[in-house]
Order: sequence, then structure tokens, then C-alpha cells
Amino acid sequence: MTRLRRSVTAAAVLTLGAVVGAVLGFAAPAAAHITVNPNEANQGGYARLAFRVPNESDEAATTKVEVFFPEDAPVASVTTMPVPGWTVAVEKRAVNPPLEVHGSQVTEAVAKITWTASSDDTGVKPGEFQEFPVSAGPLPEVDQMVFRALQTYSDGNVVRWIDPPAAAGGEEPASPAPVLRLAAAPADGAPAGGTPSAGVSAAAVPASGTSDGGSNAWGIAGLVAGLAGLVLGGLAYARTRRVGAPPAA
Repeated sequence: MTRLRRSVTAAAVLTLGAVVGAVLGFAAPAAAHITVNPNEANQGGYARLAFRVPNESDEAATTKVEVFFPEDAPVASVTTMPVPGWTVAVEKRAVNPPLEVHGSQVTEAVAKITWTASSDDTGVKPGEFQEFPVSAGPLPEVDQMVFRALQTYSDGNVVRWIDPPAAAGGEEPASPAPVLRLAAAPADGAPAGGTPSAGVSAAAVPASGTSDGGSNAWGIAGLVAGLAGLVLGGLAYARTRRVGAPPAA
């Protein structure tokens, strides 16, 4: 009976370990990459956006970040927020036909923004991330904007986050570019993002600094706890059956 008890217990432990490993394996996040936050805004409005740059190196610091604005979705204006220890440069390009911005013709659009660390010490260190905020607009009347990005490390390595998003149901590309999804402007004709002086779209700014990561974590923990309860319940049931069974002859 002792041998049987040990066998059942060992099997239960192995089963629980396999279930936990499978759950956590499926829940493991994809490799970190540059993203734009929030990832949704309104067409025709101004939005406050932050390009979030995580460091994936174990030794080198991120010392330069280049974000390219899409040529097929031109944006006339961008202003940047100072980031301590970094310099920023905005490049523009000519557009033809001109962009219509508040009744005026604008012949230039944003081409690229480059952030450069003043030294390796002010770069994004291993295990850290940095956000680079901008206010941009008016946002074009397209479904999405794909921002190609280059991330340069202090050891000279350059990571190219340039892959377009996958089609519905497809696998995420190896080096995905940041994507901003754009919703149609309000039907009542109200401005989607306030005025240029405000530079911030109320619809584009998240209500809080929380994300769904915490909810996912609690959901996973609950699933694991429930599965553990099932395994332990099976053990108790097996033990009860052994206790009530007649002794072997």
C-alpha cells in the first residue's frame, strides 16, 4: 500500500508540474520589441504617443533610437518631449500634393525622429526600458500607421524593427515594427484630437497607467490553482478508496 501511495503521489506531482509548465509556457510573452503607446488614436486628431524601447542586450546599452514615419501616411507636425540624457532631431521631407492642415497648405511632413544618448551611461541599460514621447498630428485618414524603427546598442549592434504586421490569424513577425491603429473621426464633426496647441488627443491618452498584464497574470494563477485543486482532489479520492477497500488476503 505504501508503494501504491508513493506511485499515486509521484504521478500527481508530475501531472501538476506538467500542467503548470504548459500553462506558463503558453502564457510566456513574445520577445520585447519597440512599441507605440497607446496603440490606438483617432484619424484627423492630435495624439500624445510614446515610443517604448526595451533593452534586450545582456551587456550593451541602447544609445540611439530612430523612428521612421510612414511615407504613405504623412503627418505634418510633431513636437517632442525632453528625455534627460538624450538629444532629439526631427527630419522632414517634401510632400506633393501638399497636406491640408486647418485651412493651410503644408508642403512638408515628418520623415524621421532620432533620439541619441549623450553617453553610454545615459543609454537604456540591460533590464530597463525608456519611453520617448511625442505629440503628432493631424493623424492621417488611414487604418493604421507602421513606424519602422532602428535600435542601436553601445557595442555597435543594430536591431531593425521593420517587419509589417501579420495578416489576421498569422504569426507575429520576428522583428515587428510599432503599429498605431487609427479609428474614424467622430461622426458629429467634432475635432478628434482637440487643437494643435493642446497637442494631445483625449481619446488617445489611456485612462490610467495600468495594462491587462496584471489581469492576465491573475487569470493564469487562478487557472493553475484550479488545476492543482483537481489533482489534489483526485489524490484524496484515491486515498479514500484505499482506506475503504478490504485488506488483501
